[in-house]
Amino acid sequence: MKRILSGIQPSGALHLGNYLGMMQPAVELQDQGEALYFIADLHALTSLHDADALRRYSRDVALDFLACGLDPAKAFLFRQSDIGQVPLLTWILSTVTPMGLLERCHSYKDKIAHGVAPSHALFSYPVLMAADILLYDSDIVPVGKDQKQHLEVTRDIAVKMNETFGPVCKLPEPFIRADAALVPGTDGAKMSKSYGNTIEIFADEKNMKKKIMGMVTDSTPVEAPKDPETNAIYQLYKLFASADEAAAMAGKFRAGGTGYGDFKKQLFATVWEYFAPMRAKRAELEADPVYVEDVLRRGAEHANQLAGAVMARVKTAVGLA
Repeated sequence: MKRILSGIQPSGALHLGNYLGMMQPAVELQDQGEALYFIADLHALTSLHDADALRRYSRDVALDFLACGLDPAKAFLFRQSDIGQVPLLTWILSTVTPMGLLERCHSYKDKIAHGVAPSHALFSYPVLMAADILLYDSDIVPVGKDQKQHLEVTRDIAVKMNETFGPVCKLPEPFIRADAALVPGTDGAKMSKSYGNTIEIFADEKNMKKKIMGMVTDSTPVEAPKDPETNAIYQLYKLFASADEAAAMAGKFRAGGTGYGDFKKQLFATVWEYFAPMRAKRAELEADPVYVEDVLRRGAEHANQLAGAVMARVKTAVGLA
């Protein structure tokens, strides 16, 4: 059975891009192997220095993931910080990681460009990510097309470890969905917390409607034909609508006579309805915090067992045992 691993940062309210890019694929993959999903709270410390917020966001990620379909009977969910071997493996990997490899990582430059304060943790982020993946002998790591470099760095570090100490690290393979689409934000750019253009999946009705109705559009007149393929409203809509519904909206775009405001209302109604059963499930989970903590505890117990076996091998190889 293949071991699948993925993680998500608790750095704020999760949005449509998080759901489509990570959570939905993760839920689908839980039926295809041994699935390990972690809340990357150590990674979040690179940009979040508010203890109460980190605790709250970590809890919210657990609630959101479970509400969106993660089944604890099929997959393991845990906090990254509950796995004590992560920092040790990170340090060991860092001793063989070339500086040039880290200097070439675009994620560091991108985050600095968007106002994240530079730090050693931010610069060495890929090494911690490699430890997350290699610690469990992961076979498959779901990644977006724009995240492929992260896994390539992990594989490079694993190869360096194996060249230096012998065959101690399993090389993971990326899983990139063939139908993976760029999720546009309210300004048309990629949806990202860094860009301030997100639509939160569990926002209340008023706030979600405000975000969608505020999406940036051009000045094309109502009566004029519009190209749906270059429009963020349609691009988002087709990710949540049926094929027939998407085709109908595309036809209205091309025919003209419908304003962007009407398309936005249709998008809001569809997204709001799509998440209705998940909102109900989340409300149930929020009322039972003991259950949520038990899921995280059981997930951490399993992850620690796997990590212990891998670290015994690594420590022997490098001379720490």
